[in-house]
Amino acid sequence: VCKFVALELKSAFEETGKTKEVIDTKYGFLDGKGSPVKYTQSDVRLIEVTENICKRLLDYNLHKERSGSNRFAKGMSETFETLHNLVHKGVKVVMDIPYELWNETSAEVADLKKQ
Repeated sequence: VCKFVALELKSAFEETGKTKEVIDTKYGFLDGKGSPVKYTQSDVRLIEVTENICKRLLDYNLHKERSGSNRFAKGMSETFETLHNLVHKGVKVVMDIPYELWNETSAEVADLKKQ
């Protein structure tokens, strides 16, 4: 879990670090004057990034064909990609999971988010 939280924090900071946006606070504690703050150095950026980490973890899927922590990765697993391709070619695929739930968050990924 720590690995994926760290990866997502790094990725989110890289994505939000490209802006030149400036936040004009227009307030101050003692003198009532505020000073502009670069978004990349603001508390707002830290708050926004950390608030979205759990949502970002839901982008992961379980790749049962892999081992260790590599079992969790973004993108569709090879197994489900193959199954989707078969369905799109007209092959009838029967599984314990209904087709509508194939792209839903797995219990393992939900547990990752919960942790």
